[in-house]
Amino acid sequence: MSQIQSNAYIIEIQDRAAGIITRDERGFRFFSSERLFDSLEGRQFRSAREAERAARAVLSEWSRRTNSSRFAN
Repeated sequence: MSQIQSNAYIIEIQDRAAGIITRDERGFRFFSSERLFDSLEGRQFRSAREAERAARAVLSEWSRRTNSSRFAN
């Protein structure tokens, strides 16, 4: 029995659709669906898990900056 793999995946982080990744010959390419994740737009990843980790890191950094600026005032 052969296993069929999808060529596109949605990356969701904390109920936010960060973007989609599509499979190509080199791995997975990220397409942002929310401005917050635009820094990942067009980036190539070796795996879907690697793309998810990168999106989590973007959200984590944004949350950290948002929280620290809130306490600075």
